[in-house]
Amino acid sequence: MEITFYKYQGTGNDFVMIDNRQAFFDIKNQALVASLCERRMGIGADGLILLQNRAGYDFEMVYFNADGRLGSMCGNGGRCTVQFAKQLGVITDKAYFLAADGDHYASISSDGTVSLKMNDVQAIECADNFYFLNTGSPHYVEFVEDLNQYEVFQKGRSIRYNDRFKAEGTNVNFAELGQLDEPMFVRTYERGVEDETFSCGTGVTATAIAASFKGRTNPVKIKTLGGNLEVAFNRNGEMVTDIYLIGPAVLVFEGKISV
Repeated sequence: MEITFYKYQGTGNDFVMIDNRQAFFDIKNQALVASLCERRMGIGADGLILLQNRAGYDFEMVYFNADGRLGSMCGNGGRCTVQFAKQLGVITDKAYFLAADGDHYASISSDGTVSLKMNDVQAIECADNFYFLNTGSPHYVEFVEDLNQYEVFQKGRSIRYNDRFKAEGTNVNFAELGQLDEPMFVRTYERGVEDETFSCGTGVTATAIAASFKGRTNPVKIKTLGGNLEVAFNRNGEMVTDIYLIGPAVLVFEGKISV
């Protein structure tokens, strides 16, 4: 079988995108997904996304982690899917779509920036040295110093596989607050990829919310290894609403692959 694919990236978080409106792709084939995401023998990506028809919505986004398993919500992937839907002519500049965690709205500005509405956060665990919350995917957030030199892979992996998180897994974010008038620096170890990625949309969303407990004002500007993002929201105690993840989503290339 020959598959037409598109490679998109959102601040360095990259995805294989497939138009599955004809429902030809075998979503149960984890080995196929993993092989397409593999960076040496496949196309290479942090995840694979199918754009599908769904009654009552502009489209459905089905996200797979790089290991081939169905994933939870992916913020950067969501923004890339919105841009992909525009490329396919499914939408113009606004979208209403279904993802793993429910309904999402999004808009595309004239410069290509995608503003994606994330789901509300119902509760935030505020511990002595970390925050834990779900922004469509579970996220552990810890604030550190000298993040450029921090051992993100080793320390992120140790937290992801500790006794509390190893069964279901968690994404692990390390952030450096820096000066309040400058973008905050965030690095993320992602479950499913099992490595540090250049950016994580649900991760920077979780980190921005956690940073509001440390004096960061809304909207929060964030720098990742792959580029800059912005997160806007309203927080009332541990309840967070009107959350928007804002940033670029770019087509890298397209092609065909035989599988």
